[in-house]
Amino acid sequence: MTHLWIRAEERPNEERVGLLPDGVGALLNKGMRVTVEDSAVRALRLDPYAEAGAEIAEAGSWRTAPQDAIIFGLKELPLDGLPLKHRHIMFGHAYKGQSDGRELLKQFRAGGGALYDLEYLVDETGRRVAAFGYWAGYAGAAVSLKCWAAQQRGGICGPVGVYPGQQALLDDLGAELAATNETPPNALIIGAKGRVGTGAADLCAAMGVKTTLWDMEETAHGGPFPEVLDHDLFLNCILARPGTPVFVPASAKTDTRRLSVIGDIACDPSSDFSPIKVYDRVTDWAAPALRVHDDPVLDVTAIDNLPSMLPAESSEDFASQLLPSLMTLDTLADGVWGRAKAEFDRHVAEI
Repeated sequence: MTHLWIRAEERPNEERVGLLPDGVGALLNKGMRVTVEDSAVRALRLDPYAEAGAEIAEAGSWRTAPQDAIIFGLKELPLDGLPLKHRHIMFGHAYKGQSDGRELLKQFRAGGGALYDLEYLVDETGRRVAAFGYWAGYAGAAVSLKCWAAQQRGGICGPVGVYPGQQALLDDLGAELAATNETPPNALIIGAKGRVGTGAADLCAAMGVKTTLWDMEETAHGGPFPEVLDHDLFLNCILARPGTPVFVPASAKTDTRRLSVIGDIACDPSSDFSPIKVYDRVTDWAAPALRVHDDPVLDVTAIDNLPSMLPAESSEDFASQLLPSLMTLDTLADGVWGRAKAEFDRHVAEI
């Protein structure tokens, strides 16, 4: 019997979950077994999972789960060096040259487990079957605007946190922008036709921010892209991969520019393919802005779990996209799961 084990997230500021209670019912009806760990921070209550028929376990008990359980979480696990013996579904951030990713793969190799990376669950055409992109774009644009507002006050963006819902975010951000008494900035969004770019554009529209929307056609010539420097905000919504052009070179720090905030929503600065060369590390909820130049000021925000700012909306969206694939876990060697396993095998063999 296929056994799916939903672990409690162990990353700070992570309240999302990839399976809803109605999904538990669907999997049980398919003949699967579902265990859900308790969590003190998950945005959704535990009771509906139990009522749907899930078995309940203590947070962190996946480490002693039965060997045949498939462990499902969203964000990567702590790099504690312990061998990983289970099959894991999560965002591993391990295949693009990231130093932490290499260590994670070593843990899998040592334990004999396997990673089914959510970023590499793709259909026959190579399109991802589930993504948090829309809400990442929405929240990323919001944080970028918070960075701009802080600059108008002569400072740098302070801590950000979780919102109970979309309207609460809009109300808070609107008040912050209004308090600057400045005309809203303008923004260039690259990747505007994708999920991430659509979310970013929708947030900007709600805040009265004029946007320039670019996608593949506008970036096909490979650069340089001086237009980026002519906008107040630049929002990168394209995942780094081989062949991605450089949108912001290192020289942008000192070049003549209007640009003062970069929102790297795709957020992969340690990748060899990062298109933004003015910074080299992610930011976080406590310090969302990294000041990379003082005169003229240039801040970068690059938070790697942005959808967690709106955990209820983003969990519902992602879980609905992923459920059809979870329903096929009983044929793990085929389809999206087989393709993800092949990707893991290829990368683990290279370390």
